[in-house]
Amino acid sequence: MPKNKGKGGKNRRRGKNENENDKRELIFKEDGQEYAQVIKMLGNGRLEAHCFDGVQRLCHIRGKLRKKVWINQGDIILVGLRDYQDAKADVILRYNPDEARNLKTYGELPETAKLTDMGAFGPGDEEDDVMFDDLVEDYEDEDDAIDAI
Repeated sequence: MPKNKGKGGKNRRRGKNENENDKRELIFKEDGQEYAQVIKMLGNGRLEAHCFDGVQRLCHIRGKLRKKVWINQGDIILVGLRDYQDAKADVILRYNPDEARNLKTYGELPETAKLTDMGAFGPGDEEDDVMFDDLVEDYEDEDDAIDAI
């Protein structure tokens, strides 16, 4: 049997994310492309996105990004529009939060675009500041408070 001369196989490479800290050049949209924000992840490499031209499209994540770049709800992406299907598009690129902020300052994204880092939470899943009335403070004795309830 041959000796293993490498430094591990596929599983060793899987744990690394080598391109995370790379400073890449900001890519702007071209003809047939549009900026969009992810509304909902559908599974099977598909997602629903609201394009900044006002149309909501079903997008397909291309194979180059599929298992390497994780796309979450609320992310800003660059989609390639299809000539023959206006309701569908293909995800070309995912912008990290710094790049999305730069796009907004350059005027590429509209001012109404929300660039908050929502992560895995939806728009209504944040914690609200809810104040509870403490019934025990109103009564001098805890037994009175229990009897009142």
